[in-house]
Amino acid sequence: MTDIFATGIAQRAVTHSHHPQQLSQLLRNLSLNAGPKITLRELAVAMEDRSFGAFLVVFALPNLIPLPPGATFILGLPLIFIAWQMFASRRARIWLPQRMGDYAFDNATFFVFVNRISPWLQRAETLIKPRGWFLGSRFAERLIGLLALILAVVIFLPIPFGNWLPAFALAVIGFAHTERDGLGLVAGALIGIVSLAVAASVILAAGAVLAFIF
Repeated sequence: MTDIFATGIAQRAVTHSHHPQQLSQLLRNLSLNAGPKITLRELAVAMEDRSFGAFLVVFALPNLIPLPPGATFILGLPLIFIAWQMFASRRARIWLPQRMGDYAFDNATFFVFVNRISPWLQRAETLIKPRGWFLGSRFAERLIGLLALILAVVIFLPIPFGNWLPAFALAVIGFAHTERDGLGLVAGALIGIVSLAVAASVILAAGAVLAFIF
């Protein structure tokens, strides 16, 4: 276990000097180095200044699957919480309330989960990888945070067929943020802008229909 821990430290030092450690490997190392339980706070600390993106991915992905009406009210709130911090906080990483940060889950279950999603993550990492990173300042990250906040609010609203594309945009933005991929971040931002135009069109069309009926 000591050798594994030392290897993880060495890998972390190399990746920080050249490019960030890939998300799939970071999650695996976290599970290998943790105890029987892992808290959300430990996960946030392990992600360091990439925690905003990682948590955006975690809470955006469930919105990409068919959900019962009203589910976006529940799943949209964490996204608003994360995006607001990304936009307004002075911190470079996410802050969690004590009760939320202390929430713990079994490391064995987490390890199984990581093994199941690792093939998907590794395929995504062939497309989204460290390149052209331009968020070198907190101001630049705030601009992305503002877009993420607007997208999170749209996901939270009960707009028919208007939630999937913003959630997909947030997932791309979040994953690109964790991998320090400037090109992927631009692609996610463009998808987000298109999704906002689609949501606005749906709202205007629904308003026109209601005005015609009443």
